[in-house]
Amino acid sequence: MTKPWSLALGFISFFLLSLGASGFTRPAPGRIMITRHNKSESHPQQVHISAVGADGMRISWITDDKHVPSIVEYGKAPGKYDMSATGEHTSYRYFFYASGKIHHVKIGPLEPDTVYYYRCGGVGDEHSFKTPPATLPVEFAIIGDLGQTEWTASTLGHVGKTNYDMLLLPGDLSYADTNQPLWDSFGRFVEPYASKRPWMVTEGNHEIETFPILHSHPFDAYNARWRMQYEESGSTSNLYYSFDVAGAIHVIMLGSYTDFDSKSDQYKWLVKDLAKVDRGQTPWLIVLLHAPWYNTNTAHQGEGEAMRKAMESPLYNARVDVIFVGHVHAYERFTRVYDNKANSCGPVHITIGDGGNREGLARDFDENHKSVSLSLLREASFGHGRLKVVNRTHAHWSWHRNDDSDSTVADEVWLDSLNASEACKTDPSLGYSGTPVVDEL
Repeated sequence: MTKPWSLALGFISFFLLSLGASGFTRPAPGRIMITRHNKSESHPQQVHISAVGADGMRISWITDDKHVPSIVEYGKAPGKYDMSATGEHTSYRYFFYASGKIHHVKIGPLEPDTVYYYRCGGVGDEHSFKTPPATLPVEFAIIGDLGQTEWTASTLGHVGKTNYDMLLLPGDLSYADTNQPLWDSFGRFVEPYASKRPWMVTEGNHEIETFPILHSHPFDAYNARWRMQYEESGSTSNLYYSFDVAGAIHVIMLGSYTDFDSKSDQYKWLVKDLAKVDRGQTPWLIVLLHAPWYNTNTAHQGEGEAMRKAMESPLYNARVDVIFVGHVHAYERFTRVYDNKANSCGPVHITIGDGGNREGLARDFDENHKSVSLSLLREASFGHGRLKVVNRTHAHWSWHRNDDSDSTVADEVWLDSLNASEACKTDPSLGYSGTPVVDEL
């Protein structure tokens, strides 16, 4: 485990080096921080929660002891558990690695905007979480390509200082990359945050973890450990799903690394899911996926193009407000766009793949890229984003750079819901939308 003084010296050294430079100095990748389990085999570890259904939470954790029951006791006061729920468990093997007992327990119904205290497996530490509010405003923390490095610790520390309601992660969690003990380390690393607020995630390329001939099944660790509410949203796969927040926001989590063409299960599910959204009741529509469709960085050029061609039209026709992506280890915000052109009825695309991963930053932006006129701000720095949906018509987006040991607001913008635009109103007789309105920005 990395010692606190070592991390502090690293930050101080970086600060002193940056004093002699003009502007902000881009940090190097941080060291991987291995978080170990030093308690009994029956002690719950890697505790994290996710929203499930209209008023429930799924509590997930792991024990090395296979006999610990999958039970969660909970209540509204510390140490007073007047409710309990029993769930299910799973496990998996990866070559010579055998996971612990992975518990998943759904609890509820829960009251909105309320703190609950809970204990897993009838033993261990007491945790607490706050449920999201039933009405706006709602604030999301958004981090992509997280990893478990010193910079990850900095990012999560900044996020943890804010009173956000839910964390959204568009892929690349642990960076285990087939080294399964790193999944366990990651679970312990994020537990102080993921046990307090619901984390809603989708997969990235680092979650695939196949091995030619010897291990052909992708996403074994991801699906076993980070189960999301796919069944409740009518999906048949943990790799894509949707959920509602505060009765006014519909969030869709798409899978960049499973089939997405018009004949695929994911595409058919997406069309049905979009058709269910009543924008009169749900004015905000947000999408997350991993590989960007718009990207002026030289890293990962064109890797999201096939998915863009397959799925951009239904998302545009449904008037999606904003699309968050990862994969590229930098920050970039585009204007509203559709089919490679500025379009006032298209979604804002934001790359937020800068959580703190071990691979470092994608520093090289192509100033001659065909989409450069659509890109409003781009920077290679570690950080995180916050989206505060204030009311039915306005949301505030801000990107917070990890500037040395502080968090600095380096970009912010007010977003108008497309549902509030008369020019972009959807027309049910045309499927999703009316006539496109082009805005050459």
